[in-house]
Amino acid sequence: MLVFLIKGAQLLLSLSILVVLHELGHFIPAKIFKTRVEKFYLFFDVKFSLFKKKIGETVYGIGWLPLGGYVKIAGMIDESMDTEQMAKEPQPWEFRSKPAWQRLIIMLGGVFMNFLLAVVLFMIMLMVWGTNYTTKDDVKYGYGITKTLEKYGFRQGDKIISVNNEPIETLTVDINKYLMFRTVDNVKVEHVDGSVESIKLPEDIGTQLFEAGDLPGLTPRYPFKLDSVVADMPAGKSGLKANDKIVAINGLPVNYFSDFAYILKNKTEKNAVLEVERDNKKLELTITPTEDNKIGIVTTQTDLEYLKYNNRSYSFSESITGGFSQTYWEIKDYLAQFKYIFTKKGATQIGGFAAIGKMFPPVWNWQAFWYLTAFLSIMLGVLNLLPIPALDGGHVIFLLYEMVSGRKPGDKFMEYAQMVGFFILIGLVLFANGNDIYKAIFE
Repeated sequence: MLVFLIKGAQLLLSLSILVVLHELGHFIPAKIFKTRVEKFYLFFDVKFSLFKKKIGETVYGIGWLPLGGYVKIAGMIDESMDTEQMAKEPQPWEFRSKPAWQRLIIMLGGVFMNFLLAVVLFMIMLMVWGTNYTTKDDVKYGYGITKTLEKYGFRQGDKIISVNNEPIETLTVDINKYLMFRTVDNVKVEHVDGSVESIKLPEDIGTQLFEAGDLPGLTPRYPFKLDSVVADMPAGKSGLKANDKIVAINGLPVNYFSDFAYILKNKTEKNAVLEVERDNKKLELTITPTEDNKIGIVTTQTDLEYLKYNNRSYSFSESITGGFSQTYWEIKDYLAQFKYIFTKKGATQIGGFAAIGKMFPPVWNWQAFWYLTAFLSIMLGVLNLLPIPALDGGHVIFLLYEMVSGRKPGDKFMEYAQMVGFFILIGLVLFANGNDIYKAIFE
């Protein structure tokens, strides 16, 4: 329960910061262009508000439904669907009376604020915490390799020397992120026997890994032992005990946890035969793993130094360029994810608020909190640019059409478009959170 509350508190605080700053991005240019803002709300005030206060011409408030927030700008067809106001004669302080270029800036203000927030947060994080990196030898036992990567020449226990001829210690993200979201032409590795090889990879290596379910493609190897066995899972039913030592599966040796996971995933038989040591005796246990190749065990690492990190510090000027660079690559990597999302398998991976909440650590960690806030800010900015009428991107498309053609879309058209966009968004929210509920029940 405590973990749930900590994760929930971090999610709520992060979303509150993002919503307020996103809406402030609309609010500031609206005021600069002398456009009346009637409401500024954190969360939605369906039927009633938790708090509200009118200052000047704007009502500031907090709603009870934490699904976002909004600013209600006079003379604009938005989620409020205020058709009565739109039926009146346009007033000079209204959104619809302003030049198209001013309306465009107002609509893009929220997204701009999201990306600016990410830059600032990454800059601060680089100054305060720097970045972590690993050298080839910091991965003590090398990497466990998936079957997909084995096809191209990777071997179990490989150590990474460079990616695209760039030394591994200079990489700013995990090697798996490169494989999934960026173009990787070659990876130079050192095999367990000491030989060095440069491995060529195809452009679609990320797609191959995703479709095969081989994620992550590389995992640091570590020796392990059983900590506990779940009684009503396959391992417990087969008689496996917590003090047993797994030495082989289906006749294949198990020295590292990655060996254990690899053999279970790629076995061709329905059952798995575990060879274990118990009280200096060898036993064989037949287990039928679940469909997702789980048997119900909890393990612990027996060598906590299997992976080491080094820290790189940043000066003030380096953090500025680093903040912009990291924001650029985070946006690029996030956009690259869409090629996986728009697939049958990818659609099942879409998550809602529960999935986002799980991203936060079980204990309060400011470094992790600010990184996730920056990432969610980027995500919010990108999603708001989607050309869906109820989002900023939809309004931008209509404004660009107006600026190019010289013709403004009619109010009735905008009302219908807003309604269609609203139902699309509701459908996406229900689908994403429905996935969370399904996984919670059946996985």
